Amino acid sequence: MSLSREQMAEIVARDIPDGAYVNLGIGQPTMVADYLRPDSGVVLHTENGMLGMGRPATGDEVDPDLTNAGKQPVTELPGASYFHHADSFAMMRGGHLDVCIMGAFQVSATGDLANWSTGAPDAIPAVGGAMDLAIGAKRVFVMMSLFAKDGSPKLVPECTYPLTGRGCVSRVYTDVATFAVGPEGARIVETFGISVDELTSRLCMPLVSSPFT
Repeated sequence: MSLSREQMAEIVARDIPDGAYVNLGIGQPTMVADYLRPDSGVVLHTENGMLGMGRPATGDEVDPDLTNAGKQPVTELPGASYFHHADSFAMMRGGHLDVCIMGAFQVSATGDLANWSTGAPDAIPAVGGAMDLAIGAKRVFVMMSLFAKDGSPKLVPECTYPLTGRGCVSRVYTDVATFAVGPEGARIVETFGISVDELTSRLCMPLVSSPFT
């Protein structure tokens, strides 16, 4: 059985190094905050100017002035700090983030990222801080469903959508498999409810050998 979004978020949280400074992108990546171990020492950064973000806020915890970049109400951890938007982007561009986690329309086998536009004439571009994060973070993780609604794969030999960054993604977390990507190509790390043979046939692209290592 394929993974739910919550299960994907739990796996991503597991792979974040202890003590890392991490940016969670808008959408699915924000769910990762729910699954970080309290003793992990991971510090969450938001591009709208907050360091030390906690999990999403609920009920009486909601403060309309305390939100993440997606305008979702969040909690704050002890020692949280706030700063100008420009300072936040300086952190992103200056290489001060260990990991960023983003969604994507496509990721190539060599780690190219396309997540700001489909290139369609009526598409609404959504640049935000994606390009800054893709190039500035030391590691880029992507969370996405592996197949689009029409069944076409989003992990591709080469991106056909406008690029956000080249060779920046190192891990791709999907509902049916986790992949390591890079100059050598895409390699299966783990599968969920699908065989390696079926996965390979549906991707229609070669995969680096030695899966699950």
